[in-house]
Amino acid sequence: MTDDDSLTPSEQEIWQSYFTGTRELAAHLDRRMRRETGMPMTYFEILGLLAEAPDRRMRMSELAAAALSSTSRVSHAVTALEKSGWVSRCPVQGDRRGWIARLTDEGLAALAAAGPTHAATVHQHLFDVLTPTQVAALAEIGRAIQDGLGVVCASARAEAAAAVEGTGGDADVEEIDTGMDCPLDDTACNGDAG
Repeated sequence: MTDDDSLTPSEQEIWQSYFTGTRELAAHLDRRMRRETGMPMTYFEILGLLAEAPDRRMRMSELAAAALSSTSRVSHAVTALEKSGWVSRCPVQGDRRGWIARLTDEGLAALAAAGPTHAATVHQHLFDVLTPTQVAALAEIGRAIQDGLGVVCASARAEAAAAVEGTGGDADVEEIDTGMDCPLDDTACNGDAG
C-alpha cells in the first residue's frame, strides 16, 4: 500500500462513522423485527422482493441477486419461509435445476403485519435524527455509492452466476455477507406449484 492508498485521518473518521452507523442500524432493525414481529430482516426483505415481483414470483437465482446474497443463503431462508407457509417453491418447467419462489397470501399478510415495525424503526433511527437537508444529501450520497459500484457489482454477480452455471449449481462461490444470517435448515422443499 502506498501513501496514496491510505485514508486521511478525516476520511478514516468519516468511513468509521458511516460503517458503524449503518451496521448498528441494520443490527438494531433486525433485533426489533425479530422481537416484535418474529421475522428477521432477511425474511422481511425476501418477502418484500417477492411482493414486488410479477405474480409475486421470482427464480431463486434472481431472488438471491436482488437480495445481494448467495443462492444457498437465500435457499435456506426460503426453506424457513416455506415452513411458515409464507413462501412456496416449485421447479421451473424445462429446467431441472431451476426453482421459483412464490409469495403466498399468508406471506403477503405477514409482510403487511411486519411493515409498520420496519417503517417505525427506520423513521426513528434514520429519518427522525436527520434534518431535511441531511435526508436529501443522504439520498444523493446513496445514489452516488450505488452508481459507483454498479458496474463492479454487476460484473461480480455475472462471474458468480457463470461459476455456478458451469458446475451444475454446486460451485463454492463466495457469499456476500450482509451481516444478517438465516438459520440453516436442510428440510426438502415442498414443490408446491401453486
